Amino acid sequence: MAEKVVIIGGVAGGASTAARLRRLSEEMEIVLLERGEHISYANCGLPYYIGEVIKEREALFVMTPQKFQDWFNIDVRVNCEALNLDRAGQKVEVVNHLTGEKYWESYDYLVLSPGAEPIRPPLPGIDSPSVFTLRNVSDTDGIYNFIRDNRPTSAVVVGGGPVGLEMAENLQARGMTVTLVELSSQVLPFLDREIAALVQQYLRARGINLHLGDGVAAFREGTGKGLFVALQSGGEIETDLVIFSIGVRPEIKLARDAGLDVGRGIKVNEQLQTLDPKIYALGDAIEVVDFVTGSPAVIPLAGPANKQGRIAADNIAGRREAYEGTQGTAVLKVFELTVASTGASERTLEQAGLEYKQCIVQPNSHAGYYPGSSPIVLKLLFSPEGRIYGAQAVGYGGVEKRIDVIAAALRSGKNIYDLQALELAYAPPFSSAKDPVNMAGYVAGNILQGDVQVINCDELLSPDKGDLKIVDVREPEENELGHIPGAVNIPLGQLRRRLSELSPEQELVVYCSVGLRSYLAARILMQKGFTRVRNLNGGYRIYRALQEEKVKGEQKEVFKEAAQQTPADVQQEKVIPLDLCGLQCPGPIMEVFRKMNELAGGEILEGNDVFYLLGSEYPAQRGASSST
Repeated sequence: MAEKVVIIGGVAGGASTAARLRRLSEEMEIVLLERGEHISYANCGLPYYIGEVIKEREALFVMTPQKFQDWFNIDVRVNCEALNLDRAGQKVEVVNHLTGEKYWESYDYLVLSPGAEPIRPPLPGIDSPSVFTLRNVSDTDGIYNFIRDNRPTSAVVVGGGPVGLEMAENLQARGMTVTLVELSSQVLPFLDREIAALVQQYLRARGINLHLGDGVAAFREGTGKGLFVALQSGGEIETDLVIFSIGVRPEIKLARDAGLDVGRGIKVNEQLQTLDPKIYALGDAIEVVDFVTGSPAVIPLAGPANKQGRIAADNIAGRREAYEGTQGTAVLKVFELTVASTGASERTLEQAGLEYKQCIVQPNSHAGYYPGSSPIVLKLLFSPEGRIYGAQAVGYGGVEKRIDVIAAALRSGKNIYDLQALELAYAPPFSSAKDPVNMAGYVAGNILQGDVQVINCDELLSPDKGDLKIVDVREPEENELGHIPGAVNIPLGQLRRRLSELSPEQELVVYCSVGLRSYLAARILMQKGFTRVRNLNGGYRIYRALQEEKVKGEQKEVFKEAAQQTPADVQQEKVIPLDLCGLQCPGPIMEVFRKMNELAGGEILEGNDVFYLLGSEYPAQRGASSST
């Protein structure tokens, strides 16, 4: 007699399990229960349908229930929710929400893939019809129809995670002024502070109002259609629409009530079995092993959920397969910016008690002499022995490619020296002869081999940094546009003949814009008898970003000036175009300096998006401003 498998949950993991089971066995009886009315839809595409980037609603549906049934001969039951499990009797109680009928469905194997639910705290006013969460197609329809029917001009997004940022972008695309409120001090909690700071500055540049380090206390109705969002800090924001996106929690109630082992999520072994060998669990609902630290973790991502579905199906069908953990590889579009990461962050490593080192490199996405290149800020975390722990990157092109390469190296147990040896595809439109991944490996190797010592920007910003002599090795024009307080300016080209101005007994910190010229300066000094030399990791660009983020909600003066201008003011100004693509450091800054010196009264510089990574570490001077 053919075995019967009941699967609870019909989106990524559940649908993947069902399809794989059928490919392995034509005889198996497969029942797929989904409490909503849709299965196998593009959950990650929902914000882009709301923003009308995805034009057709039907494009969201990878597979309809009828097609899934026809193609795979699977008994698909939508609007059917599992209520209770009887493990001893190997059956599940089901309610059909359309008819109200309740019945028991037997199984030989059960697969739990219920996903995760949005966190929705019991705040006063949160049940207002203007407040939404986003999890499924029904939520998406509600938000889309609200925008269509009410034509809101403003929106508040509560939560600075990936969905929150995607919603901020797409609501702005629908013509709304968007404010983002985040309880922690940064957006995107899986990022380290340096990378998050660059994302935050870019969001402000694109017109997103940020309230970081602040939470929502309550919602109250306004006099008209509007809604007031009361903040924990005491302020209020008036808005037409609220998207509540502060995170998700695994749906574990069914498993817990059935006596299965649960922690933050449903606990499973390597074969994705629960403590009941007849019951498997997968997707956003389970507790996985962090691939880097070995600690239990909840990491809700579509890629791992699909892989887990295939592994669970293989095990049910008698093919023994193991899930080896989740490393959290992710990528996010933030307007024109790409943000990606893999493996552990500093916070994760510290929580796990793992010692680590880091480096930040800022190469171009491809050869600078080929048009269209733009900077990538790439941070690599590694052990004192060279094991790759994780990486994060932000930029406009080629970001996800580099993170994917490092993700593959991390998964296969390679180290930072292996990154140096990787032979990666090169042609001027796509990369450089030394790919950014190679460069990260070289710099990490320099640190471990003692060719250079680094100091992180956080240390230099600390009031307890000690008695340091700070040397700015950039050109005078760059120094004039902005510098670290107390730094002496000795350009790299003058360093050898001005060594007498420095003392070998002093602890020296050298810096430039991104860290390359200061590395050269450190090597000169170290070979000239200066033994206490450290290079500023990430350079002035990262220092400046972190310095500004220390003041909550503070924006750069260049952005403030632009925001304060009235439409009439803007119309009267003459716009001077500024294209910094492809320029090698310090070329972008020298070009900014040259153009600013040429500005007359009422003229402004206008740059493409790449300006905000290449030149934005310097405040506007001489009454000039920038815009996009």
